[in-house]
Amino acid sequence: MTFKGFPKETFAFLEGITAHNEKAWFEANRDLYEAGYVAPARAFVEALGPKLKTIAPDVRFEPKVNGSLQRVNRDIRFSKDKRPYKENLNCWFWIGDKKGWDQPGFWFSVSPKQVYLGVGMYHFDKEQLDSFRQSVIHPRSGKALLAAVAKVEKAGKYEIGGKTRKLMPRGFEADPDRADYLLYEGLYTSIELPAKSAAKSDFADLCLKHYAATWPIGKWLMDEVAS
Repeated sequence: MTFKGFPKETFAFLEGITAHNEKAWFEANRDLYEAGYVAPARAFVEALGPKLKTIAPDVRFEPKVNGSLQRVNRDIRFSKDKRPYKENLNCWFWIGDKKGWDQPGFWFSVSPKQVYLGVGMYHFDKEQLDSFRQSVIHPRSGKALLAAVAKVEKAGKYEIGGKTRKLMPRGFEADPDRADYLLYEGLYTSIELPAKSAAKSDFADLCLKHYAATWPIGKWLMDEVAS
């Protein structure tokens, strides 16, 4: 299947599963799931993955469910929210040989109302958090972080996320221009787009444009935190 934008079946499935998040509806609409969720998402990954290599040569992708395409089923074992299915379509392109969220990467989500594109690391593990903080306070890498963020902010209206703390961590100090980053426990940049943009034939190229504009933060993370 050649990717020409997400078809009307994608939005019909997402609107349906949002309105009827239950097994009976899903089982009755498996054909719509395959036509609107699985098939176009695979085509999207196949179209965008090679393009991303022009930005990040080590990016990895697998055009299949449980590869770059996340499962529609939710893990409800430890959640108070017992809805069985996700109400958006999510894809993940990761950096390096080991698939996981412990490396910077590119993520994508489409819902009936919006598209969400992101680059970076949503949450640091303990070792990565220490490495991140050491990089923030170090003059060379700290200034490189400011330069990367400035480059992304200059490129467009991108959100810089990951700030979760209210108090500075003990034992860490940085120059005032970057001290605020010590309150971050992840670092990523993102943008929201209208859902209708995903239906356009040049949508993979549009994603590439935004990912290229936001990759300086991902590149900084690769150099200073994830390596």
